[in-house]
Formats: sequence, structure tokens, C-alpha cells
Amino acid sequence: MESQIKRILIIGGYGQVGSNIAHLIRKTESTIELILAGRNPKNGELLASELTKAETAYVNLEEGFDLSKFRKIDLMISALGDHSNILRETAILNGIPCITVSELADQISPTAFLSLHKTITAPIVFAGHWQAGLLTLVVKQLAAKFSHITTVETAGLYDEKDPVGPLVTDEVTDFVGRALIRRDGNWLHIESKANTRLINLYDGKSAVGYPMGTLDVPSIAAFTDATNIRFDFIVGDSIGSNKGLEASHDLYIEIEGVLLSGEMKKIRTIVSGPKGNSHLTAVGVYLITEKILGLNGQSEQKTGGLYLPETIVSENNIIKRISEFGINTFEDIG
Repeated sequence: MESQIKRILIIGGYGQVGSNIAHLIRKTESTIELILAGRNPKNGELLASELTKAETAYVNLEEGFDLSKFRKIDLMISALGDHSNILRETAILNGIPCITVSELADQISPTAFLSLHKTITAPIVFAGHWQAGLLTLVVKQLAAKFSHITTVETAGLYDEKDPVGPLVTDEVTDFVGRALIRRDGNWLHIESKANTRLINLYDGKSAVGYPMGTLDVPSIAAFTDATNIRFDFIVGDSIGSNKGLEASHDLYIEIEGVLLSGEMKKIRTIVSGPKGNSHLTAVGVYLITEKILGLNGQSEQKTGGLYLPETIVSENNIIKRISEFGINTFEDIG
């Protein structure tokens, strides 16, 4: 009889993001077996022993990916870049749920086209949003206060004192190029350096924002129909650093439109993760994992197809939920 114990393969499982994901899973689920995979498995052996019911494995996506080397896998999580789309394609062709967190808006078309030719029997989640969808999930909750939205401007602040891993650092410093935004109802691919904006920070200072083509932009457009949407990457001192604590990772959200009361207003919200960038991303991935596998009393997502964080995570009050992970939200600031 096949074992009912769930097995999760985390590619990049002992890096900054992957290890945070593994810890969150283990904190609530003691029976799940974890496979922490990467190019240097020995670097993950200490983490595997700490987590228990965990092992390491060698995976180098530049050399390909051979699923036959593993026993039954119930979920694959990619905590690093997969520019060849090999993990998503393997998941689709073998009916295995999959979460990926590194794709930009212009990198998902190969999987979208594959899905039109193949029957998808398991959930495939595009979570290349900022912090694996936490930003967009918060925007979705805040958007419910409006009857009509004209503008949604968001940003993620990277504090140079944040101990993110080299891969994450490379991802966020390679952004200067072309970005997808929505302006006056039109979809535009613009040059980041030539389309900056000034963003007011929590401490009263301001920082230059550079647009990025994260999946937050088309996601937010889909459920708000706002005519002006953009996401910007900024570098500066975080709320944590300003308080003399560890560097936090801060998300800035401004929504402008007509409230349900009929009043025209702009609402400004800041989400701050005191444990930094990697922890916020891990929380986003964990919430998706929770739904796919039916953890914490949730119903298991058995229907296959392409999903986004906001179409698979069903939390009605995401702000309250993420507070359980120590993430703070400040509304109506500025």
C-alpha cells in the first residue's frame, strides 16, 4: 500500500528562502518528509538533521532534472531561478503540484502554451510575485474597500543589511532593464532607468523606485481593473534598521479610487516583515503549500490547472493571517 505521508521536494531547499520554507512547514507539520535539494547537498545536512524527517539531494537545473531519481513526490517547490522552465514542465507532464517563485511577467508564456496542449492534473502555481504573492494578497483585501480603483502603486524595499542569499541578491539587482506596467489603461514595456518614481518611506525620507515586471502587475489588474498599475524596487533603510533592529523587508501599497462610501480617497499601507526578505517569501510559499496539500484543516486543492497566489489562497483576512507569522501592517500612513 502506498504511503500516505506527504513528500515535498524543495529545490534550493537549504538556501535563505528554501530553509525558511522548510522551517515553516516543519513547524506545523511533523510527518511531512522534506527533500532539500541543490548543487551542494552537504551544505544542507545540518539543516536536514535539525528538521528531522528530512534529507538532502543533488540537483543542478543547468544539468537538467531527472524525476526518476526520487521516490514519490507530492509537491515540488522551486526556491531559486528556473529559467529553462524544466520544473514546471516536469510537474505538468507527471501530474505533480508545483510552486515556482522566480519568474517575471515575460517568462511564463512557455508554461501557459504547454498548458493549452496538455491536460494539467495537478495545481501549478505561478508565484513569481513579490514575496510569493503576499503583496498582491494584501492588495486584494484592501481593494475590497473600493467600488472603483484608478491607481495601484506598489513597491518592495530591499535593505542592504538584509541577510538574503546570493541568489536572491542577484535576482533583485538584475532588475534594471524593461518592465511591464499599466498606464492609462495601456500595457507598456518600459525602460526601468528612464521611468523611475519617488517613493515616500516610513521614516519620512524618500527613495527612487525602479519598475519591475513582477507578476503582481497583471494580477492586480485582473481583479481591480485599475488603469494605472506598477511595482517598483527600491533600496533604503528598512523600518527594522531605523529602529536599531534586524533589517526588515517592507512593502509599500498605495491605492486610489472611490470607496464604497462614495468618497474619493488614496489609502496607503505598509507591510513590514521583521525577519527580512526570505522569511516573507517563505510565508507566501507556505500559504500556497497549505492549500495545495490541505494542511491546517484546509481542503486539499485537487483540481489541476494554472493558479496564482490570489486564486488559490482563500484567506478573507490575509492581513490578520500574516500577523500570525510576525508580519506587521500599518494602514493610512503618510
